Amino acid sequence: MPRRKVYLYPGECYHLYNQGNNRERVFYEHENYLFFLQRLRVYLIPVLDIVAYCLMPTHYHLLVKIRKTSETSAGVSKAMMQLAVSYTKAINKQYDRVGVLFQGPFQAKYVDHDDYLIHLSRYIHLNPVMAGLVEQPEDWEFSSYHEYTGLRRGTIPTPEVVLSQFPSVETYREFVETYSTGERKIIE
Repeated sequence: MPRRKVYLYPGECYHLYNQGNNRERVFYEHENYLFFLQRLRVYLIPVLDIVAYCLMPTHYHLLVKIRKTSETSAGVSKAMMQLAVSYTKAINKQYDRVGVLFQGPFQAKYVDHDDYLIHLSRYIHLNPVMAGLVEQPEDWEFSSYHEYTGLRRGTIPTPEVVLSQFPSVETYREFVETYSTGERKIIE
């Protein structure tokens, strides 16, 4: 297995993401998203905390914090590989297809400061809006925005990592809604 360019350290936050091979769909219908989230619980929750997430038709974003009890970067990489392989096998079987589903191994970017952390969470939650899939982030079912704003009590995300940076949930909601394209440079 090739060595990761970004080493994943316990206790640190990262943006993990991947897209469909040739930018094709990885989620074809409602049940696919739910199955991916179920697999995410099985493989990733034991090694990391999912701070925020968004599943899009052709890709996914995960903002994660590696658990301090995680052995090494290889342990997280193994869990991510198991997630991708498990999901790909299920999709290939369901849709009578063969071959890879994702465009290579997942990508990782180190989240090196709190400003980046909060802006990245906003970017992730606004992804379906920016893609023109919905008008408001709360309209997209397959994102952790619902847990951030109290619309759903899910068991996947740990929003307090980000929400602790804000005086209230309403302040976070305003932060997301007042996004300007100039702030994208913080993410990049």
